[in-house]
Amino acid sequence: MGSIREVFKKLVDTRNLFRGILVFLSVLIILSGSPVKANAQISNIKKLSQQEIDQIGESIFKNECASKEENLISWNAGEDFMSLGIGHFIWYPARGKRIFVGSFVKFLEYAKLSGEKIPRWLDKQPVPACPWISRDSFLSVKSDSRLTDLKDFLTKTKSLQAAFIIKRLDEALPLILKHLPEGRRERIAFQLDRLASTFLGVYVLADYTNFKGLGITPSEYYRGKGWGLLQVLEEMRSTKEAPDAIREFVRSANIVLENRVKNSPVGRNEQKWLPGWQKRINSYIK
Repeated sequence: MGSIREVFKKLVDTRNLFRGILVFLSVLIILSGSPVKANAQISNIKKLSQQEIDQIGESIFKNECASKEENLISWNAGEDFMSLGIGHFIWYPARGKRIFVGSFVKFLEYAKLSGEKIPRWLDKQPVPACPWISRDSFLSVKSDSRLTDLKDFLTKTKSLQAAFIIKRLDEALPLILKHLPEGRRERIAFQLDRLASTFLGVYVLADYTNFKGLGITPSEYYRGKGWGLLQVLEEMRSTKEAPDAIREFVRSANIVLENRVKNSPVGRNEQKWLPGWQKRINSYIK
């Protein structure tokens, strides 16, 4: 019996040793360079001061609202939603066709968590839908205390809206990589890191994402071709060909938006918007 026990003990020790070797090898593999490339991730975006966040907010306010407070509340022709704040956050009526993310509700939640006082008629759970059912009904309003409250709230929280845009960007960038198969992640992560490491690069990423989206949802494609941030990053060249990341982003974005217009439905006549889009993109290098 004693010899059988000894043999069994040696067998168990051998198995434990074998398992230990496997664990050790697994750790070495995890720490090696190859899997890091396969699961590429971006670094956090550059840490910004409040002054830099406010600067980005003022630039987006200029791009979206021409720096005019009366444009903090708008409803564009042909759209099923109201646009609010410096980033023209989307707010749908109850029966609105929801194609895009309703970002105004998310901003209200962010503002409340930040300790900001919300207009009483909006400070409810769930957050109410936009009370005006269409652009025509909104334009027909002569006087409404809710609009006054809304404008006052949006005017005094411009700085908070800028912080919200940066926070959304920080949370959204990893979604781009998650959307991609592993073989395409490393190159995109590299381009994101080039941009996210500088103040101007963060502004460019924040403005374009707020302006044209991430490019990972069906609503951001025509004929299988997207026009969001992902598509601009994919079109960008390497540092050897284009060492200036901002200029390369601008070149790429212009190509992507030109292709959007070419692929757009004829009835939308998107050619009329292209000069304005390009003016905004080209301002990144002025």
